[in-house]
Amino acid sequence: MEILDYAFMQRALLAAVLVGITAPAVGIYLVQRRQALMGDGIGHVAMTGVGLGFLLSTSPVWMAMAVAVLGAVIMELIRWYGKTRGDIALAMLFYGGMAGGVMFINLAPGGSNANLSSYLFGSLSTVSSQDVLAICLLAAFVVLVTVGLRRQLFAVSQDEEFARVTGLPVRFLNLLTAVTAAVTVTVAMRVVGLLLVSALMVVPVAAAQQLTRSFAATFAVAVAIGVTVTLGGTVTSYYQDVPPGATIVLLTIGVFIALTALATPLARRRARAAAAARAAESGEPGHDGGFPLECAVPDARTGRAPGGNEAVQPTQQVQQVQQVQQVQQVQQVQQVQPVQRGSGGNEPIPGRSHGSSGGNKPVPGRSGGKGAATETGRESGVEVPSPRA
Repeated sequence: MEILDYAFMQRALLAAVLVGITAPAVGIYLVQRRQALMGDGIGHVAMTGVGLGFLLSTSPVWMAMAVAVLGAVIMELIRWYGKTRGDIALAMLFYGGMAGGVMFINLAPGGSNANLSSYLFGSLSTVSSQDVLAICLLAAFVVLVTVGLRRQLFAVSQDEEFARVTGLPVRFLNLLTAVTAAVTVTVAMRVVGLLLVSALMVVPVAAAQQLTRSFAATFAVAVAIGVTVTLGGTVTSYYQDVPPGATIVLLTIGVFIALTALATPLARRRARAAAAARAAESGEPGHDGGFPLECAVPDARTGRAPGGNEAVQPTQQVQQVQQVQQVQQVQQVQQVQPVQRGSGGNEPIPGRSHGSSGGNKPVPGRSGGKGAATETGRESGVEVPSPRA
C-alpha cells in the first residue's frame, strides 16, 4: 500500500492504533463514574504542560503528561476536600490551564499559537520518533492498569461505599483512575488533539453500550470501535487532506448513531420478551404471556379481549364466569344497602312476614315472622337475611 511507504504515516498509524486502544479502555471507567467530561478538563490543563515544554526547550509530550497528572490529582483532591463549590474550582483549573498554555508558548523563543495548533487538534505529519516512543510507553502503562485492575476499578466506579466495605483502597484507586486518564490524554494528544480527546474516550463506550449488556463485552466492543475509527480517520485524513482529529471524532459519532438506530428494534424486542417473562411468572393474563388470548374474558361493552383488536365470541365457560360475577355483584349490593321500611307502618315490607295480619303471604322456610329471605336472594339461590326490624 502506498500509505505505508512513508515513514510519517507508519508512525501516525501506530499512534492511532495505540490511541484507539487506550482511550476507550479508560473512558469506560469514567462513564461508569459519571465523569465523562473529565478528559476534556485534563486536556485543558495539559495545554500548560505543552507551553512549558516549548518554554523550557524540553519534550512537550513528557511535560504535558507531568502537568496533566498533577492537574488530575488536584481534581480528585478538590472533589474530596473542596469546601467551596467543586464545579467553580474545577472551572478555574480548566481555564487557568488553557490560559497558561497560551501564555507560556508565546513567551517561548520562536513560539507562536501556530505551534500549539497541532497539539490542540492533532497532526499526523508532526508525529516524531520520540513521540511514538513516549506514546508506546504510556500506552503500555494504561493497558496494564485498565486490564490488570479491571475488577477493582469496576467495583469502585459502580459503588464506592460497597468497594470501601469490601476492603478496597478506594481513594488510591480513584487517584489511579485520574492519573491513567491524564496519561491517556497525553497519548492521544498528537493524533486527536487535546480538545477532541474526550470524545474518543466517551463516544465509543456509549456506542458499545447500545449493543452489549456486560462490562467485559462493552470493554471489548468499545476498544474495537476505537481502533476502527482511529485507523479509518487517519487513512481518510491522508487521502482527503482533512484534519485527522475532526475526522476521527466525526466517524466515532457516526458509528454511535448507526448502532443506536440498529439497537432500537433490538431493545424493544428485549423489552417485550422481559414483559412476557414477568407476566408468565406472575400468572397474569396478557397478550404476551400468561393465559392465551382466546381464554381472556372480553369487555362487556365492546366484546373485545384485553390486548385484542377483534371481537371475541364468548364460550360457554366464559358465559358461566360472567353469570357468577353478576350474581356476586348483586349479593354485595344487597348486603350493603338496607331494606327500606314502609311509610307509617301501614304498608308491609316486601319479602317480610307479618304473621296473620295484612294477609301477606309468608315466605317459605321462615317461621316466627322475625325475618325473611328476600325474593332476589331466593332467585339467586343464596339466602340473604334482611335487617332486623
